[in-house]
Amino acid sequence: MLWIKLLTWFKGELVGEDSFGNRYYREKGPESLHERRWVIYKGLAEASKVPAAWHGWLHHMLKTPAPISTEERWSWEKKHLPNLSGTPYAYRPKGHFFSRGKRKSATGDYQAWCPQEVKK
Repeated sequence: MLWIKLLTWFKGELVGEDSFGNRYYREKGPESLHERRWVIYKGLAEASKVPAAWHGWLHHMLKTPAPISTEERWSWEKKHLPNLSGTPYAYRPKGHFFSRGKRKSATGDYQAWCPQEVKK
């Protein structure tokens, strides 16, 4: 990780920061199609912490990242959340082993398919 900090120190130019505290950099010098762009994550490096506008900028789909305040948002849209799988905050439905719940017993309305049985 030391080499990333050195690269950022000597060749990086800060472009911006997102709501998670991740900092985005580009290579110093004139803009080009092949300039390097990278992110330094705040905390654990998790790619799902990158919001959509910054993802587009990192992958050269956008020339400049869209400011979060001017982003058009629909009333039904939720705020961006990183992937929580494998963490204590992951979604666990009722009856999941880790949520210490009990599943409803089978009702008997299910009939398993058997390839040997041929319906006439």
